[in-house]
Amino acid sequence: MFGMFAMSLPSHVAKPSASANIAIRTSEAFVSTSEDFRALPATIAYNDAIAEAAELYDVDPHLIRAIIRAESAFNPFAVSRAGAQGLMQLMPAVAEELNVLDPFDPRQNIFGGARYLRQLLDRNDGNVSLAVASYNAGPGAVDRYNGIPPYRETRNYVKKVNAFLKNSKGD
Repeated sequence: MFGMFAMSLPSHVAKPSASANIAIRTSEAFVSTSEDFRALPATIAYNDAIAEAAELYDVDPHLIRAIIRAESAFNPFAVSRAGAQGLMQLMPAVAEELNVLDPFDPRQNIFGGARYLRQLLDRNDGNVSLAVASYNAGPGAVDRYNGIPPYRETRNYVKKVNAFLKNSKGD
């Protein structure tokens, strides 16, 4: 969840030579946090990518956020038992179809997931519940049952995403 951090020393600080033997005692080490560089909460860290993907694929940004919340709880490194990966839990075959090279890259994952959502919304004539069920169980299952499949997991998933969606819109 934490990215890599780097620190550079100001130019006026002498840099030790390669042969210098440096030892830092615990009492000399310190951590400084600046108000300018605080980590963002995961729930808002991806707002820009979500907004861009939503605009590009004409998908409600609240729906993208609801899917992310239900799928990975905003953990970009999440991996399901079935092998789904990243924020929007893309299966490797689906990620490959969507040209997502790194499913653990939040931006690629969000754009791939939003593109897939657009395909599912189009396939289901804009019906959000059917698109969400397709996202979870696969479009074949929704076609086979001519609606939301009778799988407990999928039915609960659709309810959860719709509840997240309703809460995010303030309805």
